[in-house]
Amino acid sequence: MSETIWQYQEGQDSQTIQLKGLIEEAEAVVVGIGAGMSAATGFTYVGSRFEQAFPEFIEKYGYYDMLQAFLSEFEDWREYWAFQSRFALLNYFDQPVGQAYLDLKEILKDKTYHIITTNADNAFYAADYEMDKVFRIQGEYGLWQCSAFCHQQTYQDEDLIRRMVLEQEDLKIPEELVPYCPECGAPLEVNKRDAVRGMVEDRDWHQQNNCYQSFLDKYQDQKLLYLEIGVGHTTPQFIRQPFQKWTATNPNALYVTMNQKPYRIPGEIKAQSVRINEDISDVLSGIVELL
Repeated sequence: MSETIWQYQEGQDSQTIQLKGLIEEAEAVVVGIGAGMSAATGFTYVGSRFEQAFPEFIEKYGYYDMLQAFLSEFEDWREYWAFQSRFALLNYFDQPVGQAYLDLKEILKDKTYHIITTNADNAFYAADYEMDKVFRIQGEYGLWQCSAFCHQQTYQDEDLIRRMVLEQEDLKIPEELVPYCPECGAPLEVNKRDAVRGMVEDRDWHQQNNCYQSFLDKYQDQKLLYLEIGVGHTTPQFIRQPFQKWTATNPNALYVTMNQKPYRIPGEIKAQSVRINEDISDVLSGIVELL
């Protein structure tokens, strides 16, 4: 396999023009989306958005951000669902469309691409993406799973979530609103990955995974752009580490990271890497203006 020379080299122009040129050059694009993408479009887990939605929980537990609260232990299942129902409305069922997601969709509309995201919000649904091109590897805030992991199936009941929010008092939902697994009777919980137990991965999850793997297999040797947007270091095993590994094995590939934090780029792929450290939303909207 001969090495392909990327014509658009780092440092020639602004980061906006640079990224636009790299996307245009690529034969295919794999996009990895992390929490920084949603934060760039206003869906932050800290500050006023968090404080206005969960003041009583913050007062009781001293939470400093929404993710800490989401992953914490609660007093009982009634309190768990009092928090999670509010969280699901804010970050899934009622979360508005994000401009950065609309801009990215416009940028990719004429490209061959696939997306993997560790975000579990509704951003791609709200922006009306082709969902067969989006792998939601970490689950979705709007889905439920058996807390006992008795079977690989997820559930959803938006109407019940809205009732939980309306009828909760003193950080508790009514007992009769707590959802239970139809198979084993254990309480249902939000579909999320646990560091010890993993996550319920249903038929739809496996279909998403198969589509993603098929895309990677098809384009692995081509002029492939691995575009990482707003990926932190909480779960590097899903996007950052694979992107860097695959770049190292394909001399035709280029790895681009969009992040204001200077995460380390391995020495073996520095010649095949570009760092974009300007504001994500500004860069994406700037590319749209240039199209």
